[in-house]
Amino acid sequence: MLRPHAHRIALLFNANKTFDREIILGIADYLSSTRIQWDLFLEEDFRLRLSGIEKWQGDGIIADFDDPVVAAALATTRLPLVAVGGSYEDPADYPASVPYVATDNFKVVKLACEHLIEAGLRHFALFSLPEAPENRWAQEREKAFAALMRHDRIEPKISRGQCTRASTWDQAVREQIAWLHSLPKPVGIIGVTDARARQLLQACALAGIAVPEQVAVVGIDNDPLARVLTRIPMTSVIQGAQEMGRTAAHLLGRMLHGMRLGETRILVPPAGINVLASSMHEPAKHPHVMRARHFIRQYACQGIKTDQVANYVGVSRSSLESYFRQELGYSVHDEILRARLNAATTMLMQGNCNLADVALKCGFTSSQYMHLVFKRELGCSPRGYQQRVRNTHDVASVELGKPARMPGARDAYAPVPFAPGSSLVPAA
Repeated sequence: MLRPHAHRIALLFNANKTFDREIILGIADYLSSTRIQWDLFLEEDFRLRLSGIEKWQGDGIIADFDDPVVAAALATTRLPLVAVGGSYEDPADYPASVPYVATDNFKVVKLACEHLIEAGLRHFALFSLPEAPENRWAQEREKAFAALMRHDRIEPKISRGQCTRASTWDQAVREQIAWLHSLPKPVGIIGVTDARARQLLQACALAGIAVPEQVAVVGIDNDPLARVLTRIPMTSVIQGAQEMGRTAAHLLGRMLHGMRLGETRILVPPAGINVLASSMHEPAKHPHVMRARHFIRQYACQGIKTDQVANYVGVSRSSLESYFRQELGYSVHDEILRARLNAATTMLMQGNCNLADVALKCGFTSSQYMHLVFKRELGCSPRGYQQRVRNTHDVASVELGKPARMPGARDAYAPVPFAPGSSLVPAA
């Protein structure tokens, strides 16, 4: 039996970036769902290299046009080409005569802003990247943020900081801390990427700035690597990158069959927002409670006890317990336990894992004690919780002292698990 003709398609992306990987996954999903046969050309280590691309004898290209070097290298190609990148405020900034699929930068930033507004914040800022041709998408997010702030008659506060390099890292962190101290509190800050948001969370930890009571942080990309590198679980906007990949593949497929698309432009909105602890702003009236909760969020899984929290705050254990009871209605130990339970349920949702390892990593003294806490607070064992989530795609809320609540099935947009007590909100 003859093998059907397979088109040879180049994917010019840097797959070490979350956004690019998600686009490639979307392309792969389109191919598997349509049974179209493409032979895909990617560099062996999935990095983007353009050397010799002008000599490549293929049938079509899907490329990341956020990189101006890529756009320039493909300016004269005669192959069917679909560009992928960020949206632009000025239509003249889009590439001419090339079908273009874009993440809607305005809606991405708007979703982050709306989340911070709903959290009860009144001051907002954006942590961007230095101006550069390869950072045009970041500057577009700055424009979107500035427009949203001015619409609400708020002066936009934007810092571009420095690019991360070993030689300037210490200076960059000092500048971040100085900027954080200069902002009115409490403040909600959007990082133009999860990497930038993660840097801010580190700066807050070094400066002793409470997250999210004083500074609430939202990233963009929903990067799982960035999430595991932060002490405080990070909220992030989920871009519609997989949908972008599917759309780009669909457009290229039509071009391969002779259709002329010209300057087709498709803007893809964000898929939702993964809400975790970094933006769950709960105004605390007493500074000792705020400082204690900041410490607990960072170190609960390291086995800390109430006495250590009180020492960090600088008050007696009995005084801190009194402040917690007055303001929150529960104890310091309850707050520590809730943080550990959140961490444990997150690990369990990520797949099969050894319960003893989960207990150890989340600060429980033993797997038996973790089992007891699960039964008491969530009404099921750790394995039962894992099975319940797997079967129903639901998540139980973690509210100590209250029965477990099982909300409706997660939204179809939800591509990743999220921590209990949080919400995964689909984009409008």
